[in-house]
Amino acid sequence: VQLQASGGGLVQPGGSLRLSCTGSGFDFSRSWIYWHRQRPGEELEWVSTISTFGTGTRYADSVKGRFTISRDTSENIVYLQMSSLKSEDTAVYYCSKDQSGISRGQGTLVTVSS
Repeated sequence: VQLQASGGGLVQPGGSLRLSCTGSGFDFSRSWIYWHRQRPGEELEWVSTISTFGTGTRYADSVKGRFTISRDTSENIVYLQMSSLKSEDTAVYYCSKDQSGISRGQGTLVTVSS
């Protein structure tokens, strides 16, 4: 099982960024996908979840209204559209196929700074 997040970078406060998640070694299209993040010096934090066909989504209170999770079932990609970014969104973002994040693979660094 391999998952990889990509699309991170440096963005100014108030800006937007779209992260992508791809996976292999399992049936990505039939899996719920979770986004987590880890701020420097802090524990892993759940951010968002999307169900198998994208019909159900959930968000942490800290990102609700600013982040949108979606999936392209034809391309087997899950996206995390992040808007109105704040400095406290700075973190390494991971995607996984389980709630705990234990299956997460390589993350992508998002830095929100002016």
